[in-house]
Amino acid sequence: MLGGPRWLALEVKYLDRARSFYETFLGLEPVRETDTEVAFAAGETDLILRRPSTVPRGGLHTHYALATPFEAYDGWVDRLSERFDLVEEQFGSAKSLYFYDTEGNCVEIGQREGEGDGITGLFEVVLEVTDLDRAESFYRALGLDVMGRGDERRRVRLTAGAFDLELWEPQLGLADGRGGVHVDLGVTADDPAAAADAVAEDARSVTTLAEGVRVTDRDGHCLTFVSPE
Repeated sequence: MLGGPRWLALEVKYLDRARSFYETFLGLEPVRETDTEVAFAAGETDLILRRPSTVPRGGLHTHYALATPFEAYDGWVDRLSERFDLVEEQFGSAKSLYFYDTEGNCVEIGQREGEGDGITGLFEVVLEVTDLDRAESFYRALGLDVMGRGDERRRVRLTAGAFDLELWEPQLGLADGRGGVHVDLGVTADDPAAAADAVAEDARSVTTLAEGVRVTDRDGHCLTFVSPE
């Protein structure tokens, strides 16, 4: 039912400082800019930095994962270790590194198939939820499949194929990361209205927009379904 992530928005206090971080350390380039937000291209996903001036605001202390090709990973480690205390983890044949941006978001850069030496996309977002069973049911209704569970079912990992969502009850995860609150995530869907209908009864609100349909879940996360280009 769902495709790839179209955007992820992060709330920032100081736009200039946050913009400088993402340009300097992640090598991202702005694709559009206003007085209140800057959008960077992370592969086919826009990573948006947004001042708290609108609703949805953008996520706070969000743990999310950016992809880089296998052969490019060591270059990231060499560059970033000069400035940050990196945490590294191994997941099967792939490695990931973790560090923090200016707003306390836990940034993961993980090895994925692809070419080049930069950031090639977004492959994971972590949401903080208050009721794990309820949140799992909501996102499974959108066609996401369960990939794994944490200790005592305090977290669930789901996949939409093109990207993964992790649902965490309040906790500290790898590198002391936390799930984001009031996260604003845009996702492609073959039929945005049908995707919204699948969860409408369990949503806090459903809003039709010019670009698609926005659903707000019971934990205040905004998921906007948009048609593929």
